[in-house]
Amino acid sequence: MIRGAVLGFPIKHSLSPILHKAAFEFLGIEGSYSAIEVPSGSLETFLDNRGSEFDYLSLTMPLKEEVLTLDVDIDSKTERIRSGNTLLKSGSRWSLTSTDGSGLISAIERAGLNAIESVLVLGAGGTARACVGALDSAGRSIDVLGRSSTRQEGLESSIQDSDFSYLRWGAEINFNAYDLVINTTPAGAADLLAEAVPSKVSAVLFDVIYKPWPTVLATKWQNSSGRVLNGLELLLYQGIDQLELVLDKDLDHAKLADHLRPILQRAAQ
Repeated sequence: MIRGAVLGFPIKHSLSPILHKAAFEFLGIEGSYSAIEVPSGSLETFLDNRGSEFDYLSLTMPLKEEVLTLDVDIDSKTERIRSGNTLLKSGSRWSLTSTDGSGLISAIERAGLNAIESVLVLGAGGTARACVGALDSAGRSIDVLGRSSTRQEGLESSIQDSDFSYLRWGAEINFNAYDLVINTTPAGAADLLAEAVPSKVSAVLFDVIYKPWPTVLATKWQNSSGRVLNGLELLLYQGIDQLELVLDKDLDHAKLADHLRPILQRAAQ
């Protein structure tokens, strides 16, 4: 019996329980998975009081950075990007890693985006750092549009090979200067940026939001003949990577993704 849950606030919108339960059923595994509201500042208390009830935990906003302040074992990749979305029970200890980056790469590869030279990431939080860390060296240049200068240092430390620039929110943006634009901001935060989308856009937009869908930015992008990937793809592949870690075995990503995708699409409607 595998016991898991997704923690965050707010959490009602999460499709992670549907994803993990459907994966358990498809793989013939007995398991449980729930969504639990854990506000900022209360993760440590939750782990102390209820941690023994679970084998693994998925973390979403606002806990991806808070978890790094706790007494958990952190792998080097997660330490570098300063963002974790997966807690795994190991004896009496928790180990922390992130599957956001690997999930992003899988989603991008499935979409056939194999030659990415320049990337713009909207937002500067935990998901943004995971994306930047995953795309380091894959993209020649990575720019981040952030709303707070305090985030710049953490993002710079996530990059070792690619050229990096940090742009302040509100700066004039030329979306066509990029091959890929990734929106990691919360729902509604990037709505005003839709005004900067040209009448004909060449870049691909990967909007990590999946509900509500489509976002204002995604709608404008599509109306400008641009290609859009939605956040269900990131949710899907980061979840599959989590399950591989929990089960400690390789999974057929393509087969499992093809089974889970329509389930998630129906749930997101």
